[in-house]
Amino acid sequence: MGSHRRPAQPGTDRSTRVTVLSAAAATAAAALAAAPAGAAPQDKPSDTRAKVDRLYEQAEQATEAYNDADERTDRLRGQVKRAQDGVARGQERINRMRGALGALAGAQYREGGIDPALQLMLSSDPDGYLDRASVLDRVTARQASELTDLQKAQRGLAQKRAEAGRKLAELEKSRATVARHKRTVEHKLAKARRLLNSLNRHEREAYDRSSRSGDRAGLPASGGAASARAAAALAAARSAIGRPYVWGANGPAGFDCSGLMQWSYAQAGVGLPRTSQAQRYAGRQVSLSEARPGDLVAYRDDASHIGMYVGNGQVVHAPYPGAPVRYDPVGMMPVSSVTRV
Repeated sequence: MGSHRRPAQPGTDRSTRVTVLSAAAATAAAALAAAPAGAAPQDKPSDTRAKVDRLYEQAEQATEAYNDADERTDRLRGQVKRAQDGVARGQERINRMRGALGALAGAQYREGGIDPALQLMLSSDPDGYLDRASVLDRVTARQASELTDLQKAQRGLAQKRAEAGRKLAELEKSRATVARHKRTVEHKLAKARRLLNSLNRHEREAYDRSSRSGDRAGLPASGGAASARAAAALAAARSAIGRPYVWGANGPAGFDCSGLMQWSYAQAGVGLPRTSQAQRYAGRQVSLSEARPGDLVAYRDDASHIGMYVGNGQVVHAPYPGAPVRYDPVGMMPVSSVTRV
């Protein structure tokens, strides 16, 4: 099993970020609250291993929610920056327009007085002034056009400022969500570590062996990758064998399960989404019997874990904390989909 987080750029490590949960993420977070805290004295080793499995599964679901939130935070940061840039450009335009009108007012003042229409440039209420100016018979067509342009620009600037404020508030909310998910994942992983540590060496070895079991029946004979880019992604994934599982990481020093898939395909010039749930829809879905090296194999109904098919009934994946990137049987967990990128 594995968990996952996501970086700003494919192939780089990332620290925590931000985002608002999807309904699925919220459901996953709620499920986490009910996991066992530790092995009870009467628990058999098999019971303890089952509890560890549940904790890893729940932590993986929470990690995917974290990755989704983190990805959304990145998008929000970009939106906030664009909104703020738009505000700055709008203010510069208004300053230029008011400056031009001010120059005209100065010229009129030197000639004996300011046209009432041009008092607008000194007013903080151009809309109100325009409503009154129509009865003055002193607004030339050119002045009216300039004043109307200023009015529109000021309205547009107000809208941009309001949008920037909304995006900033959303970004802060996302940051809080990411931090909450991080705490949830860390809590579940700590429980799983305590449970594993309660087993003796032989029991821990048995747990590791059981996590690598699976049915290979019905799989195609070993063949080539589905495409050149799939072959390149597979070569990248193979090169990561032995690197540590790090939840929320997408390489190159460590990976969670979806992080390994994203990084591997990035080396082939293909951008994948950050989460395993999104990755399962990043291409054409095929049956397991049609699987080719380089295809993505998603596990469980919620696609909370993912690996890459390598042929011969095996996948390469980042399993769970404490287990490095490795090969395991494709049937180690229930397969929910196979995706050809």
